[in-house]
Amino acid sequence: MPFIHTRTNVKITKEQEISLKEQFGKAISLIRGKSESWLMLEFDDECKMYFRGDGHTSCAMVDVSLYGGASPNEYDALTEKITEVIFHELNIGKGQIYIKYNEIEYWGYNGHNF
Repeated sequence: MPFIHTRTNVKITKEQEISLKEQFGKAISLIRGKSESWLMLEFDDECKMYFRGDGHTSCAMVDVSLYGGASPNEYDALTEKITEVIFHELNIGKGQIYIKYNEIEYWGYNGHNF
């Protein structure tokens, strides 16, 4: 039950969105037991964001929520992959991307909780 929410201050074209969706769908399998079949994504582009006090520097904030959790090595691998994808797709510098992980104890789906 992963959910990845990507916010950025740059424009995301439809083509870029589709590519991000496909690549994040593959990347989530770096976390044991997670797959694209349960992945939900949200993209917010052209957000009012400041990085290091500058509102003109391109940047991205990615929130990854997981039911349960993952190992440090799995988090490292996913961070590396998400960073690479955003760098190549949106031309945002690797040092201008934050990724935050949320381990969720209870996750509701289809009227019930896991």
